[in-house]
Amino acid sequence: MTIHPPPSMIVETPHLERQLSNRHIQLIAIGGAIGTGLFMGSGKTISAAGPSVIFVYMIIGFMLFFVMRAMGELLLSNLHYKSFSDFAADLLGPWAGFFTGWTYWFCWVITGIADVIAIAGYSQELWPGLPLWIPGLVTIGILLLLNLATVRAFGETEFWFALIKIIAIAALIIVGLFMIFSGFQSDAGPATFSNLWSHGGFFPNEFMGFVAGFQIAVFAFVGIELVGTTAAEAKDPEKNLPKAINSIPIRVLLFYVGALIILMSVTPWTQFQAGHSPFIAMFSLAGLGAAATIVNLVVLSSAMSSANSGIYSTSRMVYGLAQEGDAPGVFSRLSRRKVPQNALFLSCVLLLSGVILMYAGSDIGKAFDMVTTVSAVCFVFVWSMILASYLKFRSRRPHLHEASKYKMPGGIPMVWVVFAFFAFVLWALTTQPDTLVALLVTPVWFIVLGAAWLVLRKRPSHLARYATFQDELQSDKNAATELLSKGASVGQ
Repeated sequence: MTIHPPPSMIVETPHLERQLSNRHIQLIAIGGAIGTGLFMGSGKTISAAGPSVIFVYMIIGFMLFFVMRAMGELLLSNLHYKSFSDFAADLLGPWAGFFTGWTYWFCWVITGIADVIAIAGYSQELWPGLPLWIPGLVTIGILLLLNLATVRAFGETEFWFALIKIIAIAALIIVGLFMIFSGFQSDAGPATFSNLWSHGGFFPNEFMGFVAGFQIAVFAFVGIELVGTTAAEAKDPEKNLPKAINSIPIRVLLFYVGALIILMSVTPWTQFQAGHSPFIAMFSLAGLGAAATIVNLVVLSSAMSSANSGIYSTSRMVYGLAQEGDAPGVFSRLSRRKVPQNALFLSCVLLLSGVILMYAGSDIGKAFDMVTTVSAVCFVFVWSMILASYLKFRSRRPHLHEASKYKMPGGIPMVWVVFAFFAFVLWALTTQPDTLVALLVTPVWFIVLGAAWLVLRKRPSHLARYATFQDELQSDKNAATELLSKGASVGQ
């Protein structure tokens, strides 16, 4: 369908182009599943939960796989959906698209600001004395230029960022296995798999220590749904999206569980501390003098990857919201290179606030512990909206579910299992003072959104754009139904 741009725009009909190949989609999915949480945050997770952290990551990965499968079935049921806010708006109502889209945007803005501050911190370790604002501004400038070029440029950048993460984790696993099988000795004792259970067992801090692991580890999975925002720009989505989603469990087992098993086998879990990278510690033990520099560069690239993903996903989400009438129309405009440049500029301006926050004082670390918890809670909301949309899809469009070649395993019962798990995660956040404060602050965001929705929902411009969005979806539904009926008649 054709969407006619305002007369003031001298550009082609605004449609995102499908420039992301299978190679890009696969690595974006890996990059989304591996964040700085693994490289830097795993020290805190291990010290809280001990070896039981292995089960924490496995359980979270298992549950989120079903969220991704539900998202995949919904996105492929109508290729006009640009992201999960689109199917939320279509299936649950315009309010759901508004709340889901803006909450997801908010999550990535917070995460992006944290990444900019992390980049500045890691840069200062590599180049002592470097003013904090320089790496922050340079990073935002580079990522903006890469994203303004074409969506393929974003895909290519993310491909190489993800590859660096994969190489780093593979190197850790290979070096660690060599240390274990060669009988390596350190001040903490020998490198052996028995370190996993010989220091208090798998649950040394008992059940509440296990619960504490979930508080921290959930944030490490933020971005796993990023592949869903590439739906409108993926080549051959019916083939490439399922392939990327199906490989998530293997990636979680290899990159998270595999790396953690090696780390805690080489060094007993009692030696890990919050704020210290287990990766740096292990490479240093191995006698690699440049370990700190190498890992700092890896973590720097990981933070840049996350910021790059944040710029991409926030700009596409605002673009989609603008097309549905949930954001100012200026953000629905595409450049001649088919990228939403106004939405990109908005994302980058907001990331600049991270540069300002770096000068806010010594408690910035505590502040960001809180905002990343807020972000994790908001991501749980987004994941829950994906599942709620799936339930509505099953009740309203059973014929599309039956015709789907990519059905969610477990179906409706599994959705309720995942909802129960999310309730457990929210309860886990109430067990520690810092995460409880963040949990209590989060509703403020939804109150602000609710007030904005009450103002926006009756505006003629919003109603007109949402009607256009519905017309386009309906035309795609009609085409899909016609195709199904033709296939049925051929079968007879």
